[in-house]
Amino acid sequence: MKSKANQSQGLLLFRLSKTQLFALGTLKIRELVPYTPLSVIPQSHPTILGAATIRGNTIPVIDMAAAVGYPSLTAEEVKKSYIVITDCQRMVIGFLVRSIDKIIECNWRDIESPPNNLGPNAYLTGVTRFDEQLVQLLDVELLLSKVFPPSPEMNRAILTDVQREKLKPLSILLVDDSKVARKQLSDALDSINIPYQVTSDGRDALSIMEKAAEEGAPVDLLVSDIEMPGLDGYELAFEVKNTPALASAYIILHTSLSSEISVSQAHQVGANEALTKFDAHELISAMLRGAETKE
Repeated sequence: MKSKANQSQGLLLFRLSKTQLFALGTLKIRELVPYTPLSVIPQSHPTILGAATIRGNTIPVIDMAAAVGYPSLTAEEVKKSYIVITDCQRMVIGFLVRSIDKIIECNWRDIESPPNNLGPNAYLTGVTRFDEQLVQLLDVELLLSKVFPPSPEMNRAILTDVQREKLKPLSILLVDDSKVARKQLSDALDSINIPYQVTSDGRDALSIMEKAAEEGAPVDLLVSDIEMPGLDGYELAFEVKNTPALASAYIILHTSLSSEISVSQAHQVGANEALTKFDAHELISAMLRGAETKE
């Protein structure tokens, strides 16, 4: 299957320093605007430069270079910079970048997972190459979690004993390439004592499901990110539903894209639901609906 996500999603290439190319998936991006004067936001995070008024909307603007550990732009460089307006995790946020390079088409299967030795503060979700240059795909979820820490209530769900017992026997698999998203998913289930497996890779998820089915304990609930290097969530859902031994899994696609998540596309590839990250109550409610199909 050719993924519907891959058909519509390219990469925006940009620079935070003079040399390194970075990228964001275009589905997260609303528009690109030249630098505009910012108004101060009192008591904000150190990396928030201020707020821009764009098309009548007031949008916080983050110094992306500073947020990921690069030197901030000088006053002269800022005048030539751009603001990337994103719609992600239910927030419209601007990111100040040194320059915009271009938008390219991308085969997301060619994007590789970042090396495991980068440490917890590496804001990367993948790496690829363009014109023989290394391109680093930024983990926006991780970046935003540092600047706007989620409220504890968003990461915690409350279950009745009856609801917990419905979920506990089920085999649950969580898939997300973002470190912070994996932690959010894991914390949500840990807080209610529900067992699960977790992986960062769509191909690995498919292998886990195939092995579990061979052992007579197929995965009952699959919670997968949509945007992932290698095998994305749409492709994973399609493969699962088109493999008889796996097809009984209840599939919940989970994405940081808060602008027009495509429920119709999710259903076309066999997913049962599509949710916007991150609300533990919504996630657990969807999982309980999946549990009801197993009764």
